[in-house]
Amino acid sequence: MFNNLNIVLGVTGGIAVYKVCGIVSYLTQNGANVDVIMTENATKFVNPLTLEILSQNKVTVDMFDRDFFYDIHHISLAQKADLFLVVPATANIIGKIANGIADDMLSTTIMATKANVVFAPAMNNNMYDNPIVQDNISKLKKHGYKFIDPVIGHLACGEKARGKLASNEEIIEYVKVLIKKVK
Repeated sequence: MFNNLNIVLGVTGGIAVYKVCGIVSYLTQNGANVDVIMTENATKFVNPLTLEILSQNKVTVDMFDRDFFYDIHHISLAQKADLFLVVPATANIIGKIANGIADDMLSTTIMATKANVVFAPAMNNNMYDNPIVQDNISKLKKHGYKFIDPVIGHLACGEKARGKLASNEEIIEYVKVLIKKVK
């Protein structure tokens, strides 16, 4: 299904990070090559080793990691990507990209890619509804970035509201549809 498709998966810090394991597993079992970039905060929720085992690729966290074959790593990953998926996408990464900030491996690689970038936001409903976050999302959509909207559900704060990460099935289905349009 995803044979020879190169997906770069950006993982940011939020409780929904644990769901990424299922996405990586599904994509790799169905033929995709998945390279994972985690923010430092994401590593507080899931150990990079877990995603290395599932993706069968080294997970990148540190932009200045010297433990790889020499290349300009953020550029080589950006060029390699057929699709760039950010799950979960925090208000922080959305704001960085919307405002041209490239200060870590994930934001730098997103800025360098020409592949379709898809954000799947997950955050507290008040954060998601914040006018600044909504402006950043609108700005990114105008520039061609794509979004898988969060759903209504139980959030880490105990509220039941919009902000919960879309299900793995919804995210994977979105990827399937997008791939068919691009081919």
